[in-house]
Amino acid sequence: MTAAQAASSGERRSFADWFADPFRKPRFLAAATWIYIAWSIVPVLIAIRISFNAGRSRSAFQGWSMNWWTGTPGAALRDPQLLTAMRNTIVLGILTMIIATPLGVALAIGLVRWRGYGRRPANFLMLVPLVTPELVMGSALYLAFTQLFTVVELGREAQLLGHVTFTVSYVVVIVRGRLLTIGRDLEEAAQDLGATPLQGLRTVLLPLLGPAVFASLMIVFATSIDDFVISAYLSLDAGSETVPVKIYSGARRAPTPALNALATVMMLITFTAIALAMLLPRFFRRGQTGDTGSMVQDFAALDI
Repeated sequence: MTAAQAASSGERRSFADWFADPFRKPRFLAAATWIYIAWSIVPVLIAIRISFNAGRSRSAFQGWSMNWWTGTPGAALRDPQLLTAMRNTIVLGILTMIIATPLGVALAIGLVRWRGYGRRPANFLMLVPLVTPELVMGSALYLAFTQLFTVVELGREAQLLGHVTFTVSYVVVIVRGRLLTIGRDLEEAAQDLGATPLQGLRTVLLPLLGPAVFASLMIVFATSIDDFVISAYLSLDAGSETVPVKIYSGARRAPTPALNALATVMMLITFTAIALAMLLPRFFRRGQTGDTGSMVQDFAALDI
């Protein structure tokens, strides 16, 4: 065997040993992750860039300008219709957040404390809105409000009830995972010291649920303002259109970069809500003794 062949054989053996080593650095996994991130972010950055286009085109960039933000009557921050859609979206998201979160927290506590027959089917049914296609959910809600619950008119009221219907499951999943990691030891200790069950719930359990409740608030808000299908099905007229519906309807007519600017504003709001949902719960947990887990570990504790 020549020296070159021996060196080549040594290189092959070293590569095989490296590939078989379970403790090696995951270079391929990291590369695939960054490729996916770039593939997801680059189109968004291009769309944001078009919002600063000096011309009317949404496909060819013609120079930097703020015309489609504030400079023209049809700009994102000056057009009455676009501002109405933005206001409808934010108000709908806030109302959904205010209603769905307390309801989801109460349902999560009830499902965790339920020890009778039907607990597992109830837990499974709570996840149905998460796995049901939005087209099915939207059409079902439309038929429900137009043929069964006719007292609820299409528009803001129907949209709010529809958003609460499918977002409450997110709250239940998040809070229930947190409840399973907390356990009942601290509540029982408070009751041994003379606290009533209601006092234990108010002074012990709810403060421990603070990070999960805050994360639920932000996720419900972000999910609500990004929803298109249910908002479109339950919309009555232009006065109840949300930003996703407005962007879709505007893109089918004569779209301008103002739609890109409007989408950029809503995307920044969504990213801010998601970032707060991820970062602030860690800050809240710093003062909780013996709690070093994460939301992922909370989810892992779920028992459907």
